[in-house]
Amino acid sequence: MKLSLPDFLTAGDRSTTVRSRREGAVLHVELHAPTSGNAVTEAMLDELLAIVVAPDPEVRVLVLSGAGDDFCLGGDRTEFGQWLEEDPAGRGIRIAGEKARRVCEAISGSRAVTIARVQGKAVGAGFALALACDLRVGADTAAFRLPELALGLPTAWGGLLPRLIHEVGAARVRELILTGRAFDAAEARELSVLQRVVPEAELDAAVAAWAKPVVRRPEAALRVTKALLNSYAAATRLADPSFLDAELMASVAAATRRSPAGGDGSVGSHS
Repeated sequence: MKLSLPDFLTAGDRSTTVRSRREGAVLHVELHAPTSGNAVTEAMLDELLAIVVAPDPEVRVLVLSGAGDDFCLGGDRTEFGQWLEEDPAGRGIRIAGEKARRVCEAISGSRAVTIARVQGKAVGAGFALALACDLRVGADTAAFRLPELALGLPTAWGGLLPRLIHEVGAARVRELILTGRAFDAAEARELSVLQRVVPEAELDAAVAAWAKPVVRRPEAALRVTKALLNSYAAATRLADPSFLDAELMASVAAATRRSPAGGDGSVGSHS
């Protein structure tokens, strides 16, 4: 028997940072740590994995959103620092980085059509989570940023870089990463980071407008079309070393922490 969940509930009432609810063939997944700007922690990655890796096969649309003012301000700096304190070689970063890759691959490779609903800021890891979705709608006040380089880190989280180059183009991505500048929703749409921009009050209506026709599509045709789109997109990436993201992040974070150029040695994450 399948349950209809009318309100956001934690997964099995155990989750604390991710909430989900079903509306027919639509699964809503909400990052729910608004006091931290929905900062990505290892616990949040575990909760996302439990939900998105193997959703109900009858789910045709998965909507990813964030509670509060911002979609996601990136990775949790405090937790990142704790990992380095516990193991300066970066083992904790490697473990979390591998989970991040699995989450983003599950979102992008899902049989369901995935939709990112973005309000406020989407920074670093939050940017990566949104970009992993098939369709992305943002509020006209939304803003995006990739600050990793300024934090002494590579842009290596969840397979973000190859996906971003494919969607946006190498020249534009190079400028965004090397400068670390923020850009608004209008530019995000120009870059194809967003496919639609609406007033924040209209975000839910925009998501529904995309979801409504998708849930009516025949399941087999939708599944095969998603597989084809993913396959053709992968074919255009001459190299996709995203499986190395966790190793690269850990190695550079550890090296930056040891380097005098790293200042006080406090390396942040993606916020």
